[in-house]
Amino acid sequence: MHFELFVSLRYLLARRRQAFISVISLISVLGVAIGVASLIVVLGVMNGFSENLRDKILGINSHLILGSVKQTIGNYDPLVQKSLQVDGVVAATPFIYYEVMLSTPSGVKGVVLRGIDPQTAGSVLTVEKDMVSGSLASLGDGGNIPGIVIGKELASRLGLTLGSRLSLLAPSGKKSAAGFSPKIVFFNVVGIFSSGMFEYDSSLAFVSIPEAQKILGFEDDFVTGIEYKVSDIDGVQKIGEALVRALGGFPLYSRNWIEMNQNLFAALKLEKTAMAVILIMIVLVGSFSIITTLVMMVMEKTKDIAVLMALGATPPQIRNIFILQGSLIGAVGTSIGFGLGLAICSLLEKYQFIKLPADVYYLDHLPVKIELLDMSLIAVAAMALCFLATLYPARQAAKMHPTEALRYE
Repeated sequence: MHFELFVSLRYLLARRRQAFISVISLISVLGVAIGVASLIVVLGVMNGFSENLRDKILGINSHLILGSVKQTIGNYDPLVQKSLQVDGVVAATPFIYYEVMLSTPSGVKGVVLRGIDPQTAGSVLTVEKDMVSGSLASLGDGGNIPGIVIGKELASRLGLTLGSRLSLLAPSGKKSAAGFSPKIVFFNVVGIFSSGMFEYDSSLAFVSIPEAQKILGFEDDFVTGIEYKVSDIDGVQKIGEALVRALGGFPLYSRNWIEMNQNLFAALKLEKTAMAVILIMIVLVGSFSIITTLVMMVMEKTKDIAVLMALGATPPQIRNIFILQGSLIGAVGTSIGFGLGLAICSLLEKYQFIKLPADVYYLDHLPVKIELLDMSLIAVAAMALCFLATLYPARQAAKMHPTEALRYE
């Protein structure tokens, strides 16, 4: 193999009169490098988008939800304590979920009302960290007028600030001779949060569980369900099944973040795959350049191949010379592409010089996340394409007969 490698390197470092072949070899290297770098950057950005979106979704939502087919769960405190003993469960908090209307002089907006326990919600949700003014603890202060925490976009739309008053219209009103009259309750804004997701910031409000029970007519020990934070978000399905079994099974059921956001993350995964297939075509173009380089090299080195064969070189050795030559081009191109791609990703992550309009996207810069599996697949795919590109010209060189090659010399 040392002989084949020596000849391959000599052929790649062509002399001045064979400079055209060196130029084509350089183009081949650049083609592979640009393709590999493009794959690394694009997949890194898409991984960053997926992880950033997942973190934001799992910030305002829990990893796992325990519900009941009866719509409500009674006597929930013992269930919360018992569920904390299940392997994989880190924290738990009860919640109430309902849709209501918020009304101010500036307008009316339908929102999702979530009754939470201010003492335990922060251990499961990130809303406490997302507060831009006020605090989640203020929900439990009591008083004549209860408190409510709303999203930044909702506050802007309804013209609300910290301390503003709003009215909440719940569908749990009463029928009278004049018709159905919704239940109206007044709240003071005690906190404003910003999760970074427009959907949540514009349509989500938090109150304490006792206030939500009063509004919706629930009994004191009834909630919609229990939310959980788990230690392994990828193994949340098994943790949910174990949780339901530990708490007695039916009528309880569990739903996890993967099930609730399956369509969104499936679409992101499909988009990532489609982009990878499209960008691998750039590497394929580079590999076709390798074919061109080797074909021209075979035509240029016809006499040299014949002389090598006459001196005792075997067809497999001749074939290996050109396979090694193409593989070296591929290896150099892949290495340069890796260095270039990782450098661009590092610059994007550190300096964030590509800005996104915050009013259109849920973040203001391109997030980047490099995954080892993606890097491995890119390297394998690039080298495989480059290797396959060497087979045809290498086989043609090995089939050459010395007497035919030297006939007109």
